[in-house]
Amino acid sequence: MAAISTPLTLPVLPLDDEVVLPGMVVPLDLSDAEVRAAVEAAQADARSRGAGAGKPQVLLVPRIDGSYASTGVLGTVEQVGRLSDGDPGALIRGRGRVRVGAATSGPGAALWIEGISLDETVPDPLPGSVSELVKEYKALATDWLKKRGAWQVVDRVQQIDDVSALADNSGYSPFLSTAQKVELLETVDPVTRLKLATLQLREHLAEQDVAESIAKDVQEGVDKQQREFLLRRQLEAVRKELRDLSGGGEEDESDDYRARVEAADLPEKVREAALKEVEKLERSSDQSPEGSWIRTWLDTVLELPWSERTEDAYDIKGAQEILDAEHSGLDDVKERITEYLAVRKRRSERGLGVVGGRRGGAVLALVGPPGVGKTSLGESVAHAMGRKFVRVALGGVRDEAEIRGHRRTYVGALPGRIVRAIKEAGSMNPVVLLDEIDKVGSDFRGDPAAALLEVLDPAQNHTFRDHYLEVELDLSDVVFLATANVLEAIPEALLDRMELVTLDGYTEDEKVTIARDHLLPRQLERAGLEAGEVAIGDDALRRLAGEYTREAGVRNLERAVARLLRKVAAEHELGRRELPAELGAEHLRGLIGRPHHVPESAQDPAERRTAVPGVATGLAVTGAGGDVLYVEASLADPETGGAGLTLTGQLGDVMKESAQIALSYLRSHGAEFELPVGDLKDRGVHIHFPAGAVPKDGPSAGITMTTALASLLSGRLVRTDVAMTGEVSLTGRVLPIGGLKQKLLAAHRAGITTVVIPKRNEPDLDDVPAEVLEKLEVHPVTDVRQVLDIALSPAEVPVAAAA
Repeated sequence: MAAISTPLTLPVLPLDDEVVLPGMVVPLDLSDAEVRAAVEAAQADARSRGAGAGKPQVLLVPRIDGSYASTGVLGTVEQVGRLSDGDPGALIRGRGRVRVGAATSGPGAALWIEGISLDETVPDPLPGSVSELVKEYKALATDWLKKRGAWQVVDRVQQIDDVSALADNSGYSPFLSTAQKVELLETVDPVTRLKLATLQLREHLAEQDVAESIAKDVQEGVDKQQREFLLRRQLEAVRKELRDLSGGGEEDESDDYRARVEAADLPEKVREAALKEVEKLERSSDQSPEGSWIRTWLDTVLELPWSERTEDAYDIKGAQEILDAEHSGLDDVKERITEYLAVRKRRSERGLGVVGGRRGGAVLALVGPPGVGKTSLGESVAHAMGRKFVRVALGGVRDEAEIRGHRRTYVGALPGRIVRAIKEAGSMNPVVLLDEIDKVGSDFRGDPAAALLEVLDPAQNHTFRDHYLEVELDLSDVVFLATANVLEAIPEALLDRMELVTLDGYTEDEKVTIARDHLLPRQLERAGLEAGEVAIGDDALRRLAGEYTREAGVRNLERAVARLLRKVAAEHELGRRELPAELGAEHLRGLIGRPHHVPESAQDPAERRTAVPGVATGLAVTGAGGDVLYVEASLADPETGGAGLTLTGQLGDVMKESAQIALSYLRSHGAEFELPVGDLKDRGVHIHFPAGAVPKDGPSAGITMTTALASLLSGRLVRTDVAMTGEVSLTGRVLPIGGLKQKLLAAHRAGITTVVIPKRNEPDLDDVPAEVLEKLEVHPVTDVRQVLDIALSPAEVPVAAAA
């Protein structure tokens, strides 16, 4: 393709934010001074050139934001006259592209510019690719024109065969911006210009299709809403006519809710809030999502037992009998429930049921190792009081909304677990068991333990507000029982609001009683056996509790009983055993294997852990109750070099410090006990706590470590039947510790007969069952010297030889 350039000098007709392409015919208003000056200058120039000069010529140049484009269009003034509105105007036809050059002088008031005419030529015939492009453009243009209903223009476009004219025809397109038209004007090559026009038209059609699709969807939605609105109105009219014919039939939904609210026995503030919601429901349209939220809220409020309360059973002796029959031991909790019922009875008799807006609820925290009956105790308390029982599992709860509920702005909002528990119980004074309160966690959704502060505070819970209900709920008559395994895991502020009751585990006699009266009948039923078909003697139950399942609770004991009964049932089905059968301690090994927890006192003296110097027996408290803890000490060979202290067994910082204190005490006071303290300076000391996978911490192993080191240096064995607990100071004082009851129960289970405790813990012995104290020789001490005198056996060899 080639372009022929011809120099021209023409008056400029500026077009503000408008573009004229070659082939276009446009009317221009001569009332504009610049347009009139350009047309008059062109007419004067044509007259000066004579009769054969042709029509007046102007240069149409787009002016964008005050700047002229680099390319204009040569235009001829076809006619001058009046426009349709009566104003003077001129009809100008675009002829060809002109490259705008420098300004020059000329007649008239117009601006004259020297330009170069650009005449494009296209080879004939057209190449195949160009022909395909022409067909595509015509098809797109035809599609667009048909959508606008411009059928008369379709034939005109189809008749255009010139590539340049076809591309410039897009200048009539109203959807093109000024910048796009300028780009078409400045593109000289006809094929490139046609490609650009095709792209612009294709993009516009794609946008138009999307817009039409959106408009269609919107119109369909509007039509659907209008049809639904019309049908609902017709349905309301039909219902109204039916009610009138039947003399007043059923009312509409909002009227039904209003009647239900007015008929319900609600507190005054709750009634006011409910009636406000009913008014909102009456004003809202059927299509509004708020209507469904209001209906769900009203249903929840109407289902709550605002005025329902169960009458407490004030038979104190009967309640005591129920608790004793369903649970053995646990005297502290039983006494507390009995006290609560007695106080409730006296307040009721004196008309003091409600004082200061608060009723006489209770908040108890039952803390103890697993398997001691904390959860099942809640049902027994409800049974004894004649109340409904609801269990709320808090283990693993991390969302604050689980306690206080979700706000109604959220989709699928629900009230919290406390409100749901009241709703489930069907009364305002149930016994609510908050199970595993020490397992509550916190994350980005809030802290549920903090939300429980108001629930469990007797001074605040009579005005508890759930985020979903947003009305006051009186929880002051609810008995809350919270269970936990680890006291330290409960936040201090939450623990301060609860009355602490500690369950330290069962003695061996209590376990035998529980197994005989509760576990055995239940497991007989589960094993498909009658009560008289299998009898397990107390000696077998005692051995199961002492040697097969050493624990604070009775879960493993129940599993052992169940396993024993399954073995008997299987042997009976196989024809190996006749029923009824009576099982004693001698039958256990043949049925369920060897014991797993043989006491140290029952082992051969040479096989006991304390059969060598440097090993002492301590007592500790774990999450599963009390336990026996062994401490081993050894001295490194002097030739290996390096004095110092090595600690192993996954110890915490407090226990590590206790080991340092024990070593420092013996270094400074060992000479008083005739110990070779020089070895402690020259040789490395290693203290190990077996069961290295179990984390250990606390100060109560201080005297145990001191005793182990003294035994190692003196060569004197630690008595097998002695266990000890107590914190040691640098001056050798024995300081008090915690968890004494659990530790003594653990010593009793392990077959220990002598226990050394701090003197200042002597008052805690009142909490230990009498049958345990009868079997233990307890030595309260104040100084390490007393501990060593009791725990170390007499020396069999001279001290120097032992060293």
